[in-house]
Amino acid sequence: MSAFKSAVPYKSGSILLLIILLLLVLISRNSQTLVRAWVAQETSWKTAHYMQKDSEHFQIRYSAVDGGYIKVIEDTAEDAYTRVSNLFGYEPSEKTTIIVYPDSVSLAKSFGWEKDEKAMGVYWAGTIRLLSPQQWISPINDWPAVFAQEGPMYHEFAHLLVDDITGGNYSRWFTEGIAQYVEKKITGFEFPEPVSQQSSVYTFKQLEKSFDELDQQLAYRQSLQAVEFIIDKYGEESLWNILKYLGQGNSMDEALIKSIDIDYSMLEQELYTVVI
Repeated sequence: MSAFKSAVPYKSGSILLLIILLLLVLISRNSQTLVRAWVAQETSWKTAHYMQKDSEHFQIRYSAVDGGYIKVIEDTAEDAYTRVSNLFGYEPSEKTTIIVYPDSVSLAKSFGWEKDEKAMGVYWAGTIRLLSPQQWISPINDWPAVFAQEGPMYHEFAHLLVDDITGGNYSRWFTEGIAQYVEKKITGFEFPEPVSQQSSVYTFKQLEKSFDELDQQLAYRQSLQAVEFIIDKYGEESLWNILKYLGQGNSMDEALIKSIDIDYSMLEQELYTVVI
């Protein structure tokens, strides 16, 4: 009897453990999809009071105070969709949600950031979040032109495509470098040169592990330099091949070897001879 009694919980425990393991496998294989679904649902709840405008490829949510800006945001977003997608040779399978926040506080709050965090745009988990143009463009300027050339739309949509193609399997420096490259190529916009006098460069390990803790101007600049180095030496097509291999589950090291026949450390050594 004692053996029988101990066997039942043993079997039940085994089944429970098996279910947990299967769930973990399912989550690991579909983590990007699950995170995006969760973020989409949470965002929908938090912006339920927002107005909504649908375009061909976007669902734009905004507060009433930004109603006068939405047509330009829509047109710029659709232009970004066409030009960035053509550059990547890839189009998303679903509409992308854009949320326009009326001020920096509400944008920061949507991420749980400190209220003094500043950003014109943020991409996260399939959603593009924008700061209202009225918060950073002077009324005396030709604001539609300024928004198109200096705004975050092309940059953030490039992030979305990197995330889509790789299934979330990418390094922070790599997506930031690509987004800057795309933005520079399409609009001509480029972040100012870093004012820091630091003569050394960050290693890829530093950029991967501690991107947000580094000097941001330097980290962004060196990310762009790395991407431009790959393109200048190996061709733009090599960049899209790296994304393709990352999307197949390869590590960055493996993706580099398969696309340009050098590994991470070799790329770093080659890059340093140019950057330093």
